Amino acid sequence: MITLLSALALAAAPLPQGERLPPPDFSDKEVIATVDALLATLETGDAPALLNLVYPEGRVTGRGTFPGGATGLRSRSFTEYAARMTPGSGFVERITNPVIEQDGDVAMVWAPFTIQMGGKLVSCGYDHFDLVRENGAWKVMNLTFSSRTEGCGA
Repeated sequence: MITLLSALALAAAPLPQGERLPPPDFSDKEVIATVDALLATLETGDAPALLNLVYPEGRVTGRGTFPGGATGLRSRSFTEYAARMTPGSGFVERITNPVIEQDGDVAMVWAPFTIQMGGKLVSCGYDHFDLVRENGAWKVMNLTFSSRTEGCGA
């Protein structure tokens, strides 16, 4: 009986005050729209459009096994990367299930990706986009990704 009374007394005790949640930030849509636009420039090979979406001094860095079999670390500025883009290359990158983290004018997108060339799956991995909002517009500061050519699914 004492155990039952103790349990009832504990159950009636007030719960501790919860922390307030921050107000929702609906700019996630703007963040992912910038990433989607960047991926579209890769597909079309539109270097000037790419450079409008990024900080030119930012970096594109990949680590792993790349289509063609090369392995290691590749890193270029967005300016260098844009200079090597080829319109109509057949490069199609798709991300799924992006995770977006944001604090004020800084955001991060983490997402698995696949790359197809000529309709064939050639690599996959994870993308990590760093974005910074300036004058109300999101731009990509850095894109870092892992890359593998096996285990990418069908």
